[in-house]
Amino acid sequence: MELSSSKKTSIVFVGAFLLAGIVLSTLVFPFCNLIREDVFEKVIILNNDNGVCYVETSDIIPKIIEDCTLKSGDVATIKFGEGLAWATIVEP
Repeated sequence: MELSSSKKTSIVFVGAFLLAGIVLSTLVFPFCNLIREDVFEKVIILNNDNGVCYVETSDIIPKIIEDCTLKSGDVATIKFGEGLAWATIVEP
């Protein structure tokens, strides 16, 4: 089965387009941005709203902690990704 000239040209064009997209996406949005650094911080629980706790961290982004059993005013160590709005409790 032989491909016509127009089909060969189409395949080359689509391949070049995909390759250019992959190269540009890695230059504009590097894969290392997908992996965020974990930050550990000791915080005070501000509010517990039916198992959802709210805390304030040093990056000034309020964090939400789900399945939280601590009370307002308790001190806990939390882990969160840099720049993210949710966290998990590491140590009460």
